[in-house]
Amino acid sequence: MISLGIFLGVIGAPQVIIIIVALLLLFGGKKIPELMRGLGSGLKEFKEASRDDSAAPQEKKIEENK
Repeated sequence: MISLGIFLGVIGAPQVIIIIVALLLLFGGKKIPELMRGLGSGLKEFKEASRDDSAAPQEKKIEENK
């Protein structure tokens, strides 16, 4: 993990600007909001699923104690 950080270095403002420009060139201005919405909904579903999975073992312990 440390070697990866050394290899990639620190991402600064110029690198972020280059990435944004590349995304605009690849996908266009109209497609990026759709991609971000999809990414946001995917993250939301992932968080909900991880909450459900973490709650399940606690429910099993409660049922076992009854």
